[in-house]
Amino acid sequence: MSESSFTMDAEWNALYIDGEWVDAGDRDDIAVENPATRETVTSVPAATEDDVDRAYEAAAEAQSEWADRPAEERAAVVEDAIDLLDEHRDDILQSLAVESGSANAKAFAEWQTAQGMCYHAAGLADELDTETQDSMIPGKQNHVERVPMGVVGVISPWNFPFNLSMRAVAPALATGNAVVLKPASATPVTGGLLLARLFDEAGLPDGLLNVVPGYGSDIGDRVAGHPELDVMAFTGSTDVGKRVAATAAENLALPAMELGGNNPHVVTEDADLDAAVDSAVFGSFLHQGQVCISINRHLVHEDVYDEYVERLAERAENLPVGDPTDRENVIGPVIDEGQRDEMLDYVERTVEAGATLETGGEADDLFVEPTVLSDAENDMAAACNETFGPIAPVIPFADDEEAVELANDTEYGLAASVHAGDLDRARDLADAIDAGMVHVNDQPINEEPSVPFGGVKASGIGRYDGDAILEELTQTKWISVQEEQREYPF
Repeated sequence: MSESSFTMDAEWNALYIDGEWVDAGDRDDIAVENPATRETVTSVPAATEDDVDRAYEAAAEAQSEWADRPAEERAAVVEDAIDLLDEHRDDILQSLAVESGSANAKAFAEWQTAQGMCYHAAGLADELDTETQDSMIPGKQNHVERVPMGVVGVISPWNFPFNLSMRAVAPALATGNAVVLKPASATPVTGGLLLARLFDEAGLPDGLLNVVPGYGSDIGDRVAGHPELDVMAFTGSTDVGKRVAATAAENLALPAMELGGNNPHVVTEDADLDAAVDSAVFGSFLHQGQVCISINRHLVHEDVYDEYVERLAERAENLPVGDPTDRENVIGPVIDEGQRDEMLDYVERTVEAGATLETGGEADDLFVEPTVLSDAENDMAAACNETFGPIAPVIPFADDEEAVELANDTEYGLAASVHAGDLDRARDLADAIDAGMVHVNDQPINEEPSVPFGGVKASGIGRYDGDAILEELTQTKWISVQEEQREYPF
């Protein structure tokens, strides 16, 4: 491969099936657009259902031999991928900027987290040990081992395409599974084909990772409902996730769903306001708010409400907006017109309902201004919906009971954050909030390879990361050995 094999200028016009780069042929093209410039930077073939079938067949064929290999051999492939991640870091960061509108801080965090996922995955290869359990039957030994599930399907989103694909792909491979990956059609390179190239160069045997870019409307049901599928790992909206999970369950495949969020950021009157606002700016505006775990609602005690709003709006106004290939810019473009129009509609409806627009609320093409809304209420459009944009509605509360009531008044339960001067009080608030992840004196955009990641309520099923991922990608197998002749009652 050339030195530029991980940039958007490289050749990406192929599928990756059974270790082969499959030319586009007469398939339809997916044009990949730079959202900052609106230029088409590359195109990839749109996979068909026949391509999906070939990918699953290749995965099923290759998986059993891969599972039988020593754990250190599987880990070695992932470790070689880590070396390539280091070698091509700058190219990967540039690709994320061009394809997904990622400003430098976000792109680096995504690359760094993906690298951490690979380190953790390499360690998981050694955790499929056999445990011996006591038996109530004399002379019997019970052995419980973890074995791979088989074939893992991955449907990944466009907002953190590289990391959110890697967090399923790397541990699946390390634990002896094979993978069929369908990246989002807006980010088929950084969410899919780039991973194929990475593991291809790392020496992964043929058939174990297959990448089929395509439109969900064309191949999504086949990816989620293939008879060879054993685990369906999906990250995306709750509405789509429900359909994906139902389709997978028809073949008794295990759904691992990380879905939508409406994440509260609670600030009490005794909080360190400097720290709370610092957290708020990062938690609301990183990657233009296009993060499932970003702050969606700022719940602020009425005693510090006015000062908080003023400081947050001032910080938002001063964030540099522009093409993310310029590393000075913090706010890049949103992914497309549909997302932009929905964001602006939420703002407009919220203002019409009585909120005050403190700053922002407009867009220059796909660059949506960082927006702060005061006098907001929990049932206003920008608060009760997952805006997935740089929009910060600020809602007052009078006491901790009301803060918890507001925080939990949503169908979602993905992430939350709490700032309070007293840590015991902060922990009490964190315990009372219905969310899979709550961060004290921080903001909710956190993901660490060693810690379980996931939500409750409509925010998903199962957990990624940590040892919890073993529950999604492996299953227990009980083997008993009767070492002494057993006596039966008849």
